[in-house]
Amino acid sequence: MKHKIITLISQIIANLFMIMFSITCIFPLVWMLYSSMKTQQEFSLDIISLPKVLHFDNFIAAIKVGKMHMFFGNSLFNSVISVILIILIGFIVAYFLSRYNFKLRNAVYVLFLFGMLVPVHSLLIPLFIQFKVLHLLDQRFTLIFPYVAFGLPMAVFLFESFIKSTPVEIEEAAYLDGGSTSTIIFKIVMPVCRPVISTILILSFLNSWNEFPFSLILLRKQSLKTIPIGLSNFNGQYTVNYPQLMAAMVIAVLPVIIIYLLFSKRVIEGMTAGSVKG
Repeated sequence: MKHKIITLISQIIANLFMIMFSITCIFPLVWMLYSSMKTQQEFSLDIISLPKVLHFDNFIAAIKVGKMHMFFGNSLFNSVISVILIILIGFIVAYFLSRYNFKLRNAVYVLFLFGMLVPVHSLLIPLFIQFKVLHLLDQRFTLIFPYVAFGLPMAVFLFESFIKSTPVEIEEAAYLDGGSTSTIIFKIVMPVCRPVISTILILSFLNSWNEFPFSLILLRKQSLKTIPIGLSNFNGQYTVNYPQLMAAMVIAVLPVIIIYLLFSKRVIEGMTAGSVKG
């Protein structure tokens, strides 16, 4: 009886701790949402209290004055194209690394793994000089190159681990039935990798959507800037219109929340895939 009481108390304490932890994670999003509907005066008087009247003018100002629609479109273009290329190239490279033993196979694999260890910020100046020499600055596709380059190592690592754990017999049967290599790769193996694809999609999209340094250094045209740079425009020299900034942040975070809700069930499955070999 005493053991059951101790177990019950420990469960209650653990649940209370998790509830408090969940509240601390959710409250900033809720606070940002209702703060975006306050006036500047209401926010200055009390940053925690709820708004007396919901003001949607901040969203209109964020779009018209802050040009959030332009930054939103640029970030969406760069993120979507980068994610597609990361998934496609990463999957093809990982398939050949996991299924074929060629001379430089280990060297190529180690090279991709090494890419996960290189600090992004240490390459800002070399990349800027290289892009300047190649006349790649201030182009619509400028940011796609570094996004794909830094997203590929993680994609190759996850794809390679998962593909290596899947049975080869399925592919051999398809070969015997007359299937081509491209058919086997894209119609048989790729659908099996859906959990990993979901994981890479979310992680790559988050990295591209929230990326700041490359957008700041490699782009000078205001018409090509992305969401993180656009948010910095709401900071004035002496004052900050926080309700408008909160409205812009709500606009910026919506795609991330939507994508995470759509694919979150497969994230853990994709991250742990291949860790236990069958």
